[in-house]
Amino acid sequence: MKLLLIRHGEPDYTIDSLTEKGWKEAELLSEKLCNMKIDEFYVSPLGRAKDTAKATLERLNQKAEVKEWLQEFPCRIDRPDRSDKKMIAWDWLPQDWTTNENFYDKNNWSNSEILKAGNVDEEYRRVIQEFDIFLSEHGYERKGNYYKVTKPNNDTIAFFCHFGLGCVLLSHLLGISPMVLWHGFCAAPTSVTTVVTEERREGIASFRMSSYGDISHLYAKNEEPSFAARFCECYKNDHERHD
Repeated sequence: MKLLLIRHGEPDYTIDSLTEKGWKEAELLSEKLCNMKIDEFYVSPLGRAKDTAKATLERLNQKAEVKEWLQEFPCRIDRPDRSDKKMIAWDWLPQDWTTNENFYDKNNWSNSEILKAGNVDEEYRRVIQEFDIFLSEHGYERKGNYYKVTKPNNDTIAFFCHFGLGCVLLSHLLGISPMVLWHGFCAAPTSVTTVVTEERREGIASFRMSSYGDISHLYAKNEEPSFAARFCECYKNDHERHD
C-alpha cells in the first residue's frame, strides 16, 4: 500500500482558503496526480485542504471523504518566549526546544510541562489511534512497532492535509519524535510525501518513506515554491519570514 501525504497550497489563513498563488499550485498539483493511479481520496475538513483537492477531484470526477483527524494539529501552548498569546504546539525557537533531550526521544518527547498543559500528548494519541483504525480497515493492523498484514494490497491512497498533522502521522509510522520532524523537516505547499509498505516476510510489514515534500510539479512549470513553509535562512534577511 502506498500513502500520499499532500500539503495544501499556499494558504490564506484569514479565510481558511488559498492565495492566488495557492490556487495555481493546486492546479499544477492536479496535473501530477491525474497521471497517477490513485484508488482513494481523503481530505481534511479545513477549507485550505479541500480547496487544494478541488482541481484534482474535478479532473478525475472523483470525491474525497472528509476525515476529521486529518485537520491541522490543533493544540496551542504557552511557548517559552511568548507570553502574549498561545502558540501552535509544533513551532518552537531552536534555543528552547533543542536543550531538552526528551524532545528527541520517541517515547518521552511529550513529557514536558508545557506540552502537558496544552494536552499535546492526548491529541497526538487520539490522531494516531484514528490513523491506526484507518490502516487496519485497509489491511494493516498495528502490532507494536510493525504492522500485521491482513489484506495485502497495492492501493494508492491520497490524503490532502497539513504539515503539522503530516509530521504526526510520519512520526508514528517511522518511530520518530514529532518534535524532530516538526522542526527539522520542511514540506512546501502542495508538496507530496510518499510512504509505502514493505512486506519482506509474508504477513509482517513496516512503512518506508520513499520521498518527502516532492514539488517536482512546480519546478516542471517554473513555479517558484512558496516560502510559506519556511523561516528566514539568515536573520538579516528582512524579506523572509522571521516568526
